[in-house]
Amino acid sequence: MSNYFCSIDTGGTFTDCAVIDEHGRVTIAKSPSTPEDFSRGFFNALEVAAERLGTTLKDLLTNTSLLFHGTTVGTNAIINLKGAKTGLITTRGHADALLMMRAVGRSAGLPISQLLRISRHTKPQPIVPRSLIREVSERVDWKGSVVLPLNESEANAAITSLVAEKVEAIAISFLWSFINPAHELRMKEMVRAQAPGVFVTSAHELISRMGEYERTAAVAINCYIGAQSAQYIGRLEDRARQLGYKFPLLIMQCSGGVTPASDAIERPLFTIDSGPAGGVMGAKFLADTLGHRNAIATDVGGTSFDVGLIHDGVPLTTSEATYNQYTFYSPRLEVQSIGSGGGSIIWIDELSGTLRVGPQSAGADPGPACYGRGGTRPTITDAAVIAGYLNPDNFLAGRLKLDAKKSAEALQPIADALKLELVKTASGALQIGEFQMAGLMQQMTLQRGLDPRDFVVYAYGGGGPMHCVSYARELGCREVVVPLGTIASAWSALGILASDVLHVRERAVVMPDPYDADAINAIFDELETAGRAQLRKEGILDADILFRRHADMQFRMQIHRVEMALPESGFDATAAADLPAEFAETYERLYGRGSSYKEAGTQIGALRSTAIGRIRRPALGRTKNAGAAQVMPTYREVYWRSLERFERTPIYSAAAIANQADIDGPAIIELPETTIILPPESGGRLDDYGNFLISIYNLGAI
Repeated sequence: MSNYFCSIDTGGTFTDCAVIDEHGRVTIAKSPSTPEDFSRGFFNALEVAAERLGTTLKDLLTNTSLLFHGTTVGTNAIINLKGAKTGLITTRGHADALLMMRAVGRSAGLPISQLLRISRHTKPQPIVPRSLIREVSERVDWKGSVVLPLNESEANAAITSLVAEKVEAIAISFLWSFINPAHELRMKEMVRAQAPGVFVTSAHELISRMGEYERTAAVAINCYIGAQSAQYIGRLEDRARQLGYKFPLLIMQCSGGVTPASDAIERPLFTIDSGPAGGVMGAKFLADTLGHRNAIATDVGGTSFDVGLIHDGVPLTTSEATYNQYTFYSPRLEVQSIGSGGGSIIWIDELSGTLRVGPQSAGADPGPACYGRGGTRPTITDAAVIAGYLNPDNFLAGRLKLDAKKSAEALQPIADALKLELVKTASGALQIGEFQMAGLMQQMTLQRGLDPRDFVVYAYGGGGPMHCVSYARELGCREVVVPLGTIASAWSALGILASDVLHVRERAVVMPDPYDADAINAIFDELETAGRAQLRKEGILDADILFRRHADMQFRMQIHRVEMALPESGFDATAAADLPAEFAETYERLYGRGSSYKEAGTQIGALRSTAIGRIRRPALGRTKNAGAAQVMPTYREVYWRSLERFERTPIYSAAAIANQADIDGPAIIELPETTIILPPESGGRLDDYGNFLISIYNLGAI
């Protein structure tokens, strides 16, 4: 019996599963997501994979060594505001920190279309209403000295009051707790003693840095999504165990690594956006193999379009996130998203009379009109059917028959309103969606001073291979990689499978230059000792443990910080003396030549240690496609925007394409789980790993 490694990524429309055996062979499967209970979709996807492997779900899990998961439960709870009833206990006099937010709170995280309507800016619906916020007397100063001891009588009264309000979770956020957490720890101990069934988190456990509002927002969101996430992960673990799985469930984090389920239950905040992070880690893994130092990772799913960057071999990270206008600290891979996916709805703006795409989505239920599940509004998928990109009889390897007539019926009213032909309306909607995707990619590159022409585009997700040439061409990129062919449709799941166990610890400091190398190394030694102990507890051998060091730096009197990588060893007085100049160089690369202010001096605001536990798993090997060099395609009529007409177009089955055989556009390559579109002025070939490599010949063609 084979030994398996399984990963499941739950998306808004589909749940993807990737399974790799001890020989490095990969099997993928997709199943519709089940928003009413995402755990059903989790096991449905595993069951489809088991069927493809010729085994049962029970046998698959019995013979699985590691089970990984990227979950959207926390993400959905905060976006849809369907979290737990949460109370907040904070330092007396600071009850309104969460409600006041920052000055940009009314506009934080809003799309451009809403930012321009300033009169309509409002603060978000509070995740913790004022009626559930309690203050207690306590005070610690910035040095960590206790100025006023915790008033335990007030603390008990606050807990009793919130329990009487039937809260499901209690968040604790005290001033300067990240310097001295004694009061938060005692408060948490009291909550657990007095209300053992209530989910509780203290701010310093999540974020150890200055920023009262951001830390309070982080702990409030962690509690808001905590109870639901804990129940969901608990259900997964229980059923997996019943089906024969014997090891800990590993949950993907937004920082780019996995953590045991027990840790994710305590800190679900770090699971938000974990699926897209898996895609970026998968792109990095493959980019390292192919020798691409700069890559734009693009994921076109059913609901959203996600973008991450790999620059000089390293995924870009950030320490902030914004959801529902709440900005909070969270060490994470920087992945930005817009509502532009296969299920994005095509509509007309009543005020301008223009054609629009998204951000609303048909989701998994009812889905696009062509799914025949009751959806009546046209989507990008419907437009692709009308243009001839998708074969209605061979969608998802024929498991889902598409109804082209329903696509036409859904889009026709919009075509009539615009006085356009149906196919030109469909093509226009596809172009709008692709230009929106390109716009996000431009923001991720050009606004950082990076030239997108220096990057290779990695296109995955169910829709990435279909739209990638258009958005890559708009950016001026000449190369596109569709990773591992049909596996691209479940790439985030495979990326999660390629991730290692990862824990991030940080220490807030106020350290102006000149820097003391011994003091910096002492802090990192302390953080790494704790990280090593946690990884050992989780079964990671010392030989598989490594660390990465970073410092958050800024010019003095400046608000914004830049993350600087520090050497894992050998950080001595010379390296410390060189650090300000290296920071200034990095700053100018990000914000433009001449933007630095060296005369102000620099300072470090936080030191961050990333503890990595490497997981040993089978490596992907080279493949040899048995297809003949002279491929015999079938043909169908496809509408090409640059030609402004339908054209008899060759349709290739990927299984029949030999390695290194060149295919020129216009052409379509059909794979079991996705479709690759090669418009005119582009071409591609299959490499020895199974990737489809696309070249764009004429950047001026659309």
